[in-house]
Amino acid sequence: MAKTASAKPDATNPVLEWTKWGLVAVLVVSAIIGNWYYQDQSLLYRALAVVAVAAVAVFVALQTDRGKSFAELLKEARLEIRRVVWPSRDETTQTTLIVLVLIIIFSLILWGLDSFLSWVVQGVIG
Repeated sequence: MAKTASAKPDATNPVLEWTKWGLVAVLVVSAIIGNWYYQDQSLLYRALAVVAVAAVAVFVALQTDRGKSFAELLKEARLEIRRVVWPSRDETTQTTLIVLVLIIIFSLILWGLDSFLSWVVQGVIG
């Protein structure tokens, strides 16, 4: 069976993949521990360090097969969001008002039902 252009490329070395994910885990854990260990330092410096380490961890994660698949999924989701036809302001306002009116109507129905059942139970109990 011939491979088509849309077929996924062969997976890379699984040991290399696990090594990359291990590096990501080490980076995340080191950011957490470093943030805790240097808690007496300025919050700005710690935040910048955590963001820098997180950026490196994301970069390493995107070098894996799953990371590349995730990046492709994000690109496709962004394209899909651009295709969505969003409702106009008038349509949104009308829909919101309909929902609010229905909530009020059903609230009154449930309140009436609750009051009636409470009256029946008090009549039976005494």
